[in-house]
Amino acid sequence: MKFTEAAGANPTDAMRVLGRPTDRIEGPLKVSGRATYAAEFAVAGQVYGVVVGTTIATGRIVSIDAADALAAPGVLAVVTHENAGPLGIGEDHKVPMLAGPQVDQLGQAVALVVAESFEAARAASKLVQVDYSAADGAFDLADAAARGADKPFRSNGHGDFDRAFADAPVQVDATYTTPDHAHAMMEPYASIAAWEGDALTLWTANQMVDWAARDMAKILKMPKDKVRIVAHHVGGGFGGKLWVRADAVLAAVAARQVGRPVKVVLSRPQMFNNTTHRSSTIQRLWLGAAADGRLQAIAHESWSGDLPGGSPEGAGAQTRQLYAAPNRRVVEWLAELNLPESSAMRAPGEAVGMMAIEAAMDELAEKLAIDPVELRVLNDTQVDPEKPERRFSHRDLIGCLREGAERFGWRERNPVPGRRREGRWLVGVGMAAAYRGNMVLKSAARVGIAGDGRVTVTTDMTDIGTGSYTILAQTAAEMLGVELDQVTVRLGESSFPVSAGSGGQFGANSSTAGVYAACVGLRDRIAEAVGFHPATARFAEGRVWSGNQSVALGEAAGGAGIEVEDRIEFGDLTKKFVQATFGAHFVEVGVDADTAEVRVRRMLGVFAAGRILNPKAARSQILGAMTMGVGAALTEELVVDPRLGGFINHDLAEYHVPTHADIPHQEVVFLDETDPYSSPMKAKGAGELGICGVGAAVANAVYNACGVRVREYPITVDKVLVGLE
Repeated sequence: MKFTEAAGANPTDAMRVLGRPTDRIEGPLKVSGRATYAAEFAVAGQVYGVVVGTTIATGRIVSIDAADALAAPGVLAVVTHENAGPLGIGEDHKVPMLAGPQVDQLGQAVALVVAESFEAARAASKLVQVDYSAADGAFDLADAAARGADKPFRSNGHGDFDRAFADAPVQVDATYTTPDHAHAMMEPYASIAAWEGDALTLWTANQMVDWAARDMAKILKMPKDKVRIVAHHVGGGFGGKLWVRADAVLAAVAARQVGRPVKVVLSRPQMFNNTTHRSSTIQRLWLGAAADGRLQAIAHESWSGDLPGGSPEGAGAQTRQLYAAPNRRVVEWLAELNLPESSAMRAPGEAVGMMAIEAAMDELAEKLAIDPVELRVLNDTQVDPEKPERRFSHRDLIGCLREGAERFGWRERNPVPGRRREGRWLVGVGMAAAYRGNMVLKSAARVGIAGDGRVTVTTDMTDIGTGSYTILAQTAAEMLGVELDQVTVRLGESSFPVSAGSGGQFGANSSTAGVYAACVGLRDRIAEAVGFHPATARFAEGRVWSGNQSVALGEAAGGAGIEVEDRIEFGDLTKKFVQATFGAHFVEVGVDADTAEVRVRRMLGVFAAGRILNPKAARSQILGAMTMGVGAALTEELVVDPRLGGFINHDLAEYHVPTHADIPHQEVVFLDETDPYSSPMKAKGAGELGICGVGAAVANAVYNACGVRVREYPITVDKVLVGLE
């Protein structure tokens, strides 16, 4: 099915099952421990591998001595670049998953010790001796930015920014920094690999099954159809599991060597340096406004880092389309650093970009003596500021701002910092807009009805804790007129039809559209089987209807059942219209007047993100995103060791993510919205939108509480205390 025109009336509009706050259908499996994650599969004869990581950031391996490790009890093999055979590089990887002889980053796998037990493999891994020749590396983004670059990675402009900014009567020119961030997902990177002849089965924690099969085939130099990926349940990814990592590659190499299935699970400390992270950023914002608050000029320049061949964080993405201004410039610079690989992390670009632009808007509002909400309303736009002929498919930022302000009690805010005190606590409120672009990817599914009337949905889509099983079941139940408990959903295997996968906020909208496409074909087949006209047939109560006549779906399907596979392919509507999701965050904080400790007291988010397919699951996504935003604002920071070229706080004791006690009260509101230009589901993504803007809202609330403007995230006690003194 091709989606090339705005969606008209269709069966999803009934909202009999879709749009209802629905418990996850796989929930009982998870709470009972019966949901099987990658490391939990019981594969007969499996042995265990432990990764040995490099201890230098860049240079070469001079020699590897594995004799003592191989002599240790229970050890079966030590895999290194000397015996692994030729390995390729995955399509989206910057460096090989196995070092040798070149070393590209600290913690890169240099060996895998394989033994009969995990304990034996771990003990023997300490016996592998590696001699290196270290080279000098670049590890500091600020130093790299100060040296500059020959040309920017990306640059977009419109009008004459320099002239307009110079002429603007009210100006903001401020620099904001964000540190390196870790995904820190609950489930570690884990894989079990087994060979049967020349065919590989890989049980792995991965968000994108088809990409995993593609990259494993490329790395191992084998046909893709000989690679089977299994990822039934994934315990969080946040972008870190978009691509296969060392656990998958080395498990496969080792299993081929020893002739037995091999399980490899990265330890928590290894996850921080061996895998990917979000790069630190240096962002400079220029805002020039007329006295009435209308933006005349806006510019956003950002620096971020990655290994050679990488790409920047994209922190200027939202600035291109968030506010109207006739003169604008967005420039993104890339510094080549020898730190662990930078890659996609939840809401890449906007998550940290909003931490800068929405703080700058707060500073502008203060200079203008205009309410921050009203400043944003004043500068709203319904067209692409760079291409005014291209309008937004549906944009209700103003609705989010107005609804949020009313619900939060924004009108009671005192704009003068430090004026509200409760005991030792200085109390303040802040707000920020939320923006995340809407993306869609082609997505396929197979839907069938058996002779007993049960419906089965099959697709390689993954569920990374987001509720994919449930919304796909809801889609099929809505389209075919059955109850939710009559639908079985099968996910996460590479032999299934290729879906969009989980990532980029495109997963839910795209994968349900794929199920929709298959269901449209199945409805036609069922109607034709009983002699009804497909265009007028109705599906309800587990039956297909034509006027007052009806036939049970199972009877229509017959003993052999009927099954249809199709996929949604999106046309150029994303080019004709700007498609995006919007929101508004409101935060209240307390700042201890003596210690400068910051405590979030309450949070509200209001969002416009198309049709919400399952409000309960969507709310959970947003709550997690808002919490992650608080972490970025107040606690999360990967600390770079400039001597070693890696991150020294590589566990959850030293990399601080928010806990329940840090988030006392959150409220999530979805505006009633559909976007027919997005997909037949008239939905959009929502999971990443919730993180966008939170950090700035917290920073703005801290300023309102105590008058200290911190532009260097995270906002830690030492930075606030200096201002209080």
